[in-house]
Parts: sequence; structure tokens; C-alpha cells
Amino acid sequence: MHKFSEPEILYFGTPVVLISSINEDYTYNLAPISSVFWLGWRCVIGIAAGAQTARNLIRTKECVLNLPSVNEVNAVNRLALTTGAYPVPEGKIQKGYRFERDKFATAGMTAIKSEIVLPPRVKECPVQLEAKVEAIHSLAESDPHQKGRILTIELSIQRVYVEESILLDNKPNRIDPDKWRPLIMSFQHFYGLGQKIGQSNLAKIPEFMYHSSDLDQVRMMNKQ
Repeated sequence: MHKFSEPEILYFGTPVVLISSINEDYTYNLAPISSVFWLGWRCVIGIAAGAQTARNLIRTKECVLNLPSVNEVNAVNRLALTTGAYPVPEGKIQKGYRFERDKFATAGMTAIKSEIVLPPRVKECPVQLEAKVEAIHSLAESDPHQKGRILTIELSIQRVYVEESILLDNKPNRIDPDKWRPLIMSFQHFYGLGQKIGQSNLAKIPEFMYHSSDLDQVRMMNKQ
């Protein structure tokens, strides 16, 4: 029987992403988020407008989306209550956040050079997506208490790097879902994926049928 409920948050489960970006002084920022979804070679993230990551994306228009696996959970957790924004926003102070200038050192992770964008990739993450900002929108425009405080940012993926151990055998452009174990955030707790419980009818559709012009543009750019 269903029961009426009013949860304070509705985070039913999404992958964790570590976003690397460039600060005003050209140091690196690294921040975990879990409000994210993909369509083709585009991605939309949700983020607080006052976050250092949001400020960096608005200013530089580029970032790297680093996807940790369950093996990187401790590193992600070391970033959980830190911010690159100084002074620390009042709302984050109330939640127990502290300012950290060197987020890579805090996480114990390694910055490596990107090819298309200036922000670095995270060496330890099995998936790294270099991306550029396409559009920025504000949420809750009709609510004066929230207007301007939450942003959705559309990103176009420019280059993808995948740890070869999670690729399908002899198929460099296909990720094996039986090998990939993303870190999942559900109601502020970390989870991993369990075993596959059944065959999806959608899996009968060949992946090439989802091909978009975004990938064509990226391939053309990479040949130049």
C-alpha cells in the first residue's frame, strides 16, 4: 500500500561525477556531484549557482567529467564536505563544509593533462569526459526564494577516455556493463551496482542506431 510522503530530498540514485575545472588563479578545482544525466554525447548537470565549480564553468566554459568506480569511494568521500569557494557560502557553513584550495591533494588523486580542454583529467577515474559548456539555465524562476540559486548546465562531450579493462573484448568503442561498476549516490549514501537481473529489450537495439551528429563533429575536429 502506498503512503503519502514528503521527503526533503528526491535523490533516488544517480552516478557520482567528479568535475575538474580551472579556478581564477589557474589552480585546479575538483568537486563531486550526483545531479547528472546524459543524452547521446551531451550531458546536463544540476549545481548550486554559488559553487566554485559553477563559477568556473560560467567563466571558462569547459571542464572534465570524471566518473569514479566503486573503488574510488574513499577519495570521493574526502571531498564530500569541502568547497573551493572562499569565503565559504553561509549555507555550506551550516552544513559543515570547509574551504580546501588543493582539492586533488585532499582527495589523494592525480591530475593529468587533457587534450581538448584546459582542466585536467583524474587519473584514477576509469572514465574521463572532456566537455565544453553549451548552455546555462536557471531553475525555479517562479520561486523568489530559489530563483538564481540553482543552475542546469548543458555540456557537449569533446573527447572520451575509458580504462581498457571495462571495454568489451575487441570492441574499443563499447563499454562492457558487466565490467563497469559506477559509484552511485542514493539519498546521500554510496552504493554500487549489483549483478544484472535480466535482459532489457532496449539492449536489442544496436548502439550505432543512437548515433548523433555530435559524434560526427567531434571526430571531424579530432582529425584536424
